[in-house]
Amino acid sequence: MTNGKRPAGWIGGFFRQFLLQGSWNYRSLLGSGFAFCMIPILRRRGLSGDALDGAVRSHMGTFNAHPYLAGIALGAVAQMEESGTDPETIERFKRAIQGALGGLGDLLIWGAWRPTTTLLALVLAWAGTPPWVPVCVFLVAYNGGHVALRWWGYKRGLQYGKDVGVRLGRAALSRLAERAFVAGALLLGILAGVFLVSHLATEEAGGLWSLAGVLAFGLGLKFGHRALRGTTLVVVLVITVLTVLGNA
Repeated sequence: MTNGKRPAGWIGGFFRQFLLQGSWNYRSLLGSGFAFCMIPILRRRGLSGDALDGAVRSHMGTFNAHPYLAGIALGAVAQMEESGTDPETIERFKRAIQGALGGLGDLLIWGAWRPTTTLLALVLAWAGTPPWVPVCVFLVAYNGGHVALRWWGYKRGLQYGKDVGVRLGRAALSRLAERAFVAGALLLGILAGVFLVSHLATEEAGGLWSLAGVLAFGLGLKFGHRALRGTTLVVVLVITVLTVLGNA
């Protein structure tokens, strides 16, 4: 663990990570964006001219991770630069940690958080709230969550430096993903339930919808957490199609 001292320019590095994907390309993936985020930190170290150019270029190698968790690596590398770690060690660190950040980010964000916030907005919309309410709830919940995650990850990187990989293994991010899956499955059940007892469902199919609801509840209880992302997409499409047909 490092002494926790934050390197000069760390604030600029944090805000620049929101543009991390702005220069995505097939050669270096997020590498160019990573180098862009490092510029304020390198400048505050007193580098300029050819020295700054060389330092920036050293960070432009291939790098790929989930953009919301890339701040963990960014903060750690900033701390390593501050402590004078050699470029070869920094590059090995980036290659070692990027896979974990990519897999964990996909699970937590694309697999759990985004479907759950989408389902929350759909439940609110189906409950009859004004259209702006579910839109605002989704935007605030989803964006608030990922900004908080970026901040948390960047601070952990700055705090632990090259040891952040070990600390990441002890983090509760996996448990957080599981809780988001559970919340999403619950919201999916609520959405399916209110759809099945709605005027459209009862008028069109009656008891058949009730039977389908019981079967869906049982399947969701058993397997829903394993297929939340795909199931969310299917439910959204089915509800959209049936609503359009019902209003035709």
